[in-house]
Amino acid sequence: MTTLIPQPPGYPFFGNVFSLDKDVPALGFHRLVQEYGEIYQLNIIGRSVIFVSSHALVNELSDDTRFSKAISGPLKETRNLVHDGIFTAYNDEPNWNLAHRLLMPAFGASRIKDMLEDMREISNEIIKKWSKSTPGTKLDPTDDLTRVALDTIALCSMSYRLNSFVSETTPPFVRAMSDCLRECNSRANRPSIVQAWVSATNSQYHDDIRLMRDTAMDILEKRRRNPTDKKDMLNAMLNHKRSGMSLSDESVIDNLLTFLIAGHETTSGTMSFAIYYLLKHPQLLKKLRDEVDEVVGDQPAEVIDLNRMPFLHAVLRESMRLQPTAAIRVVNPIEDTTIGNGKYFVPKGAPIALLTWDAHRDVNVWGEDAEEFHPERMLDGKFDSLPPNAWQPFGYGMRSCIGRSFAWQEMCLVLASIVQHFDLALADPSYELQITQAITIKPKDFFITARPRHVQP
Repeated sequence: MTTLIPQPPGYPFFGNVFSLDKDVPALGFHRLVQEYGEIYQLNIIGRSVIFVSSHALVNELSDDTRFSKAISGPLKETRNLVHDGIFTAYNDEPNWNLAHRLLMPAFGASRIKDMLEDMREISNEIIKKWSKSTPGTKLDPTDDLTRVALDTIALCSMSYRLNSFVSETTPPFVRAMSDCLRECNSRANRPSIVQAWVSATNSQYHDDIRLMRDTAMDILEKRRRNPTDKKDMLNAMLNHKRSGMSLSDESVIDNLLTFLIAGHETTSGTMSFAIYYLLKHPQLLKKLRDEVDEVVGDQPAEVIDLNRMPFLHAVLRESMRLQPTAAIRVVNPIEDTTIGNGKYFVPKGAPIALLTWDAHRDVNVWGEDAEEFHPERMLDGKFDSLPPNAWQPFGYGMRSCIGRSFAWQEMCLVLASIVQHFDLALADPSYELQITQAITIKPKDFFITARPRHVQP
């Protein structure tokens, strides 16, 4: 005998749509977790979605043999831009498997290590900007780190300079990407009957898509006119004919844009959250600064140095636990099944949203202080001994993030460089974390000041 999944009371036609938080969906789902527990169901204008938030259920659902990744919500809207790119392809679309096979070597350990100098070149831009700022100037780390991350993925993966960080004004491509991702989130939460009426918004959305795809085509054509032997992502896709595999130009463009999006959204958000938590815990910031000073002093960090900073890794892991930038993912049962030790029946194909943001706060895994920032919980073998699927900021299984090693090296380098070069402070000491959400979550209205230390880039 199975148990009915709890569901809030709703309204005719609209169902539970008024239970949603249209600005920050993750926080709205969290409030429902607090009221209904580890599993609940919502009817959203006739569409039923199941939500799970406990580690036990998330672990059970993290099984590629029973559940497949679903492309829904903002991610589905992103297909208007990147079609069947590696992160937005449906499981039965052949381009996912082909792109995955072609791109895996481009993100191997030795290739990532070789990208360090390009990463450093871009990370030095934020060091230079903050060093030149007038003492006490209010800085927007989330915006600056977004530009750094976008320029880094463009340079490292396709040898293309977007120059978004050094521009006095926001470059058109960067503006288009930001607006497009924000609109993808809005479209996912906007009833289709309303969507047809926002004609000006629709027009701008499609103009932004056209601009970004034209830019990606320019990158592709420039590489063809000026070939290099660089072992980056773009060459991995263009040199496919040697192995008998083939991606169309459209698919190459899809994946170029996919990596520009995925390669900057998660890393910039994570670094911003890490800075916030460090500033809220000065003793932890000092501990990280002492580690950086001991390992690299006033010298540029090398890959071997980054691997000798366990507290740096712990800070990033704990930041990604509390604020996994991809806060929600969705799966579908491959067949009719039950979950929760047979307690709840779920039919084949039913959308089930895994609330990573909440699962990362499960007291059964993380203890009664699960809401608190404690990097120490990631040290001394504790991280490696976590239960399966307790920490999932990069997803899981065959559809997990292909670029996680790239992102990790970049985040370690940039955060270590910032701590090495600056004494940081909150611009408003009373600021408490607020969140904004598009495809991913990031801090909102978060400003800092930066005073140069003894080291310069």
